[in-house]
Amino acid sequence: MGRVYWKGRLWRLRGFTLIELLVVIAIIAVLIGLLLPAVQKVREAAARSKCANNLKQFGLACHSFNDNNGYMPPGGYSNPPGSWWTGDKGSWLIFTLPYMEQNNLFQQLPNFNQPNYDTIGVAQNAGVFTNVRLPYARCPSDDYNPDATVSNYVGSLGPQCAPGPCGYDPYQQYCNMPQWGYTWSPDHGNTTDPQQVRGMFNRLGAKITLASVIDGTSNTIMIGESLPAMHDHLAQNMWWDFNGGNSHCTTIIPINYFSNQQVGCSSNPPLSYQNWNVSWGFKSRHTNGTNFVFADGSVHFIQQGIEHRTYQMLGCRHDGQVPGDY
Repeated sequence: MGRVYWKGRLWRLRGFTLIELLVVIAIIAVLIGLLLPAVQKVREAAARSKCANNLKQFGLACHSFNDNNGYMPPGGYSNPPGSWWTGDKGSWLIFTLPYMEQNNLFQQLPNFNQPNYDTIGVAQNAGVFTNVRLPYARCPSDDYNPDATVSNYVGSLGPQCAPGPCGYDPYQQYCNMPQWGYTWSPDHGNTTDPQQVRGMFNRLGAKITLASVIDGTSNTIMIGESLPAMHDHLAQNMWWDFNGGNSHCTTIIPINYFSNQQVGCSSNPPLSYQNWNVSWGFKSRHTNGTNFVFADGSVHFIQQGIEHRTYQMLGCRHDGQVPGDY
């Protein structure tokens, strides 16, 4: 029997040249460069949605509190009124705890209804608030210390007067605008008289009712975002305290005015986080605007370029004007 011979063809194995490798790397880099902005946009959209959901939950909690008490949760409160340093009962974030699935924490507060008892001070000294970070208190877009006991969400004072300690008060002019339907109001909302508070909150316990929102709950800002790194009171990292910053934002300051210098007045007043006439504004890390929940519980993203008068009308609950007027 004859033999069959196969004559195979020898193939030479050849690797990539340096130029070919560099070309491939360059193509990959270009593709990553094109993909990254898209990924970042998706992440920011998800973060903004999460932030809006937090505000929605706050809106529902505030309405539940109102249903049970006949007024909205006070921005801060002391018992009796005026005993802020001896009878502190906390910020509005304390009052909404039972409505945000945090009743166990609320029940740890000692003698909450007892007059002349510093509930918050005693609870803080007892470690009740140690490392307590509310699961719904932070906006995912904010890069501030994730371990800080702080909240990005601030009750609105409306167009309340807010002079700073720096002698640089460019927005103070907007807190007394009778031609827009409101006049001067106590600085920083420091009053227990709800008629003297332009917005929905203040830190001293003025009780705001929904009936007092004569402009309509769908036309009135209730709670918005701010940034602790740019707001000295929020930077105290004390969301539970009446003076912890969570009722300390006024609409007279434009949206996303970044007071991003953690310096005192003498260094840079226009950008100092201690200058309340620029730092006590609503601001966020979202692109071109900030989330708000309105008094009717609806959530809206307001562009930072909103006409300033319109913004004041949305902040003030009793200017007597309707959207078609401004």
